[in-house]
Amino acid sequence: MKKKLTKNQLLNRAAKIKILLTDVDGVLTDAGVYYSSNGELMKRFSIRDGMGVELLRKQVNVETGIITREDTLIVKTRANRLGIKELHMGILDKLKTLEEIIARKKIKAEEIAFIGDDVNDVEILKSVGLSACPNDATKIVKGVADMIVESKGGHGAFRDLADFIIEAKTDKKGKQ
Repeated sequence: MKKKLTKNQLLNRAAKIKILLTDVDGVLTDAGVYYSSNGELMKRFSIRDGMGVELLRKQVNVETGIITREDTLIVKTRANRLGIKELHMGILDKLKTLEEIIARKKIKAEEIAFIGDDVNDVEILKSVGLSACPNDATKIVKGVADMIVESKGGHGAFRDLADFIIEAKTDKKGKQ
């Protein structure tokens, strides 16, 4: 388990963020899967998380993106509805996708935040400037993430991190 950072250290990291990337299942959803009698897959998303995407964009000019193993119309529809253009679905190697984003956008890893919840997120969590996980993430992820947000996946976890980044960036602007 890595040493936990102080709130000031976390705020300093958050103030540098230019893009917040997220996993889907277990972060934007509650990790549950719903099937109808016709076999149609359904997922539950938090409207508060969606507002977090909008607030990041409008208040502090932070882009958002999705990197997920999921490859469904549901995820694409949610991303489109939120205006998320940095959408990477069906991704098995999230670290490679992170490296591609860094090269294409010409930004540093320290300017990227990621929130994930399970073992397939560990490498990317270790590689970004600010890593976070929902309160109900797996034990291994909690041991790797810089911060554990208050909310559970699908119940405002993304929004918690978005609000934290907005707080950090707003505080830094006021102190300059």
